Amino acid sequence: MEVVHPRCAGLDVHKDVIVACVRLVGPDGVQQEVRKFGATSAELLTLSEWLSECRCTHVAMEATGVYWKPVWHVLDGAFELVLGNAAHIKNAPGRKTDVNDATWIADLLAHGLIRSSFVPPRPIQELRDLTRTRKQLV
Repeated sequence: MEVVHPRCAGLDVHKDVIVACVRLVGPDGVQQEVRKFGATSAELLTLSEWLSECRCTHVAMEATGVYWKPVWHVLDGAFELVLGNAAHIKNAPGRKTDVNDATWIADLLAHGLIRSSFVPPRPIQELRDLTRTRKQLV
């Protein structure tokens, strides 16, 4: 299958941990490296720096709950981001682990097989957050 994004990453995002798999296509073939990061701001900035050092151009993650939002805000602008619907990203049969999920997401992204979910622009996101907070308070 044709590789659309030769330097990309897949993220498996959870509440406390983000598992990242960088997938690089080079003359020696495909190289993958997996690392785990915390969900704090400092750890997310470390994730962004690592992805930049690997010269990733595209990053994909699953849309599960609201845990993807901080990751999205930190990485937005530095990379072409793809937010995939978890129902559309089905893992290969076998044991389900975070590393396998991140690797699978990176492989799907590399071949252009992840359909991106709609993420509104930042001003609209801020307005939505404001109206939701107001509704909760009233």
